[in-house]
Amino acid sequence: MDQHKTTAGALQTPMTGPINNPAALAQALLHNPGATQALNNNPTAAGNHGVTHKPHLNNPGVGQQLISYPGVGQQHINNPGVGQQLISYPGVGQQHISNPGVGQLMGVPGSGQGSINKPSTAQALMRSPSDSRALIRGDRGSMLSMSDDNVMMNQILTTHAPDGREFDVRPLLYLVEDILNRATQHVDFLVKGTLDQVQLEERAQAANHIAMLEALTYTIDRIACELSYKALGGCDAHATTTAIFNLLSSYTWDAKLVISLSAFALNYGEFWLLAQIYSTNQLAKSMAVLRQLPSLLEHTAPLKPRFDALNSLIRTMMDVTRCVVQFRELPLKYISPDAPALATAMTHIPTAVYWTIRSMVACATQISSLTSAGHEFGISTTESWELSTLAHKLRNIYEHLKQQLNYCYKHIEERMDVEIYQMLLAIFDPNVLHIDNMKALKALIYDKDDKLPLLDGATKRQVSLDVLRRKNVLLLISSLEFANDELAILEQIYNESKIHATRLESQYEVVWIPIVDHSIIPLPEEMQTKFENLQSTMPWYSVQDPLVIKKPVIRFIKEVWHFRTKPILVVLDPQGKVVSPNAIHMMWIWGSTAFPFTSLREEALWREETWRLDLLVNGIDPTVLTWIKEEKYIFLYGGDDIEWIRRFVNSARSVASASRIPLEMVYVGKSNKREQVKKVTGIINAEKLSYAWQDQAMVWFFWSRLESMLFSKIQLGRGDDQDPMLQQIKKLLSYGREGGWAVLSRGSNIAVNGHSSTVLPALGGYDEWKINVAEKGFDGAFKEYHDKLHDAAHPCCRFEFPNTIRIPENMRCPECPRLMEKYTAFLCCHDEQGIPGSLF
Repeated sequence: MDQHKTTAGALQTPMTGPINNPAALAQALLHNPGATQALNNNPTAAGNHGVTHKPHLNNPGVGQQLISYPGVGQQHINNPGVGQQLISYPGVGQQHISNPGVGQLMGVPGSGQGSINKPSTAQALMRSPSDSRALIRGDRGSMLSMSDDNVMMNQILTTHAPDGREFDVRPLLYLVEDILNRATQHVDFLVKGTLDQVQLEERAQAANHIAMLEALTYTIDRIACELSYKALGGCDAHATTTAIFNLLSSYTWDAKLVISLSAFALNYGEFWLLAQIYSTNQLAKSMAVLRQLPSLLEHTAPLKPRFDALNSLIRTMMDVTRCVVQFRELPLKYISPDAPALATAMTHIPTAVYWTIRSMVACATQISSLTSAGHEFGISTTESWELSTLAHKLRNIYEHLKQQLNYCYKHIEERMDVEIYQMLLAIFDPNVLHIDNMKALKALIYDKDDKLPLLDGATKRQVSLDVLRRKNVLLLISSLEFANDELAILEQIYNESKIHATRLESQYEVVWIPIVDHSIIPLPEEMQTKFENLQSTMPWYSVQDPLVIKKPVIRFIKEVWHFRTKPILVVLDPQGKVVSPNAIHMMWIWGSTAFPFTSLREEALWREETWRLDLLVNGIDPTVLTWIKEEKYIFLYGGDDIEWIRRFVNSARSVASASRIPLEMVYVGKSNKREQVKKVTGIINAEKLSYAWQDQAMVWFFWSRLESMLFSKIQLGRGDDQDPMLQQIKKLLSYGREGGWAVLSRGSNIAVNGHSSTVLPALGGYDEWKINVAEKGFDGAFKEYHDKLHDAAHPCCRFEFPNTIRIPENMRCPECPRLMEKYTAFLCCHDEQGIPGSLF
């Protein structure tokens, strides 16, 4: 009897406190062990049996408290759509059978209409496990039969009254993810007997996050108590969810979700922490016994469907939470709230938050049922089906939100890309001056300080961009299709240029910037291996990861620096100013002599050049250079028609013999048809027709240098059609594409640059021009006769530009002053591989 008085008094005191104190009831139930007994012994306190017809203010029962807090006390009479539509929320001491949205909004029992069709919490606590099981299952119908989602969501929206406070929920979310990830892993361990050890970053433990966590602790504890108590009492899940929304009315949607998930993680993590250590820790063992964990954990196999369903739902809850937080973190600088994807998502986020918190309530109920009713409760698959249904619904919500989030990210990425592109245009404006080159290099390569973006080819160590500060920097830009021949020649020029730089006390570095397709992320293993193999052969700096080069940077390189797929070499001075848009041409032509590879140096070198044979073969074949020094007559010839080659060689030897001149001939192939050139070279060797370049790299480099001469002139804006050297370059490139050709020189002086259709007839007409040899010399007489034939024949000129290079807007014919017609052509040279690195 005394016990009854003590307990009742203990309960009655907090109930007579301020009506609007939302913590009073929760604190009384949490801190007073006699609360349950008091409820059982005091019928009026529960508000049941139809006896509580007095106004709530005069009723000292437990169920009357918190008029302004639905779901914890009795009702919410000040909130339209919550307290007025649903007059009586399921309180602590009073339950009702109907659920908002089912169609019984205005007919629900009110403050003076106690409903005894669904037992009270006090009664539920005193019942057997089987009765408790029935209570928990009783809410299933309301979840699945809810037909008016609009009414339900309107009710939830009326609870949303954010007060403008902002805080970063990320640290709290990291902590919650850590707890739930480890807890769900432990479920797998108990059922399967294995546990994957995942090292999760302790990101939420930073000191600057402690204050935020302390500020939220009280709210998290209240919600955790709400979840635990209502789960034990078998309360209506919607009412419990709404009660949580009322507790969190002043928070933003993402904060509501993270705080609620934190409260759930607090309870769920404690449950599995005890399960993990109870066998080795006496304190944990005693607590586990109170929770019936030993009995529960001895029957894990029958509970597997339940645990699997819980796992699935909890992970989906985390997915939705992360997604909602990501929407909150979107930078409004790049996406406005009325953007279609974001606006669509914002209308669905309240629903997502509701069903996620509703799922937390369901999970809490399931865990409570397991601990209170024992392992028999878990044998049924019905509850697993209920959790799976919720998981399916929540997964659909998540997939929709994720789709909208991806649209938002794409929109933001496009806006950011435009901004970066405009920034690059401004940085590389030739009229803008910079203190050093760091701003330009950071914009191109990597603008953060969180990692070292370069690999030093000499030491194979990662380094920062500071190693390039105030140096001349050559940006070697290419795809991953980089020929070994090109690399070998570049390395040779690089080493020679280092010697020049040391002599001139000038510092310069090369940096390889690989261009890859960003639509394929991560890079396929084959592509990653190709990148690493290529990188390992380079003695200079290279980008550590090709994906650090952003898409707008690639756009800038393609549109402004005209990169296609063939390598280019952009030169920056110590202030980051572009001093050559592509130095690869002058490198091929003059090698290290072109140092420091600026456009000014390129122009100076061209002013010193003349149309001579050593310009064509310099650095390729010392044998030919020896012939030049000996002032021999030299025929440089090419083509893939072996019959024409036989006739040409025999005619040339016959004429040279008749004229008694020292003549040497060298076959240099074609700018394409690599396999055919190799066959022709083999026949020339077998029949001993003439000297021929055996190494295909020599053939490639000859034509690459010739092509570079053309593009160097065009790049400098010196594509003057009156430039005789340019006309000869264009002729030879054109002849190299079609039929045979030959260049005749005496020493370095070129006399004839002719097509097969004129050179062979000129040799055949030797009897007509031999009389001039004594007066004009062999080369002069041959040139005079050849030019007459050329003027009559005028062979067609042809240039083919693949899409891999920058195509000139127009081009004049080197044979006549007319503009050449532009065609689209399809070409196949029947080669397994083309000439490596060829511009054509």
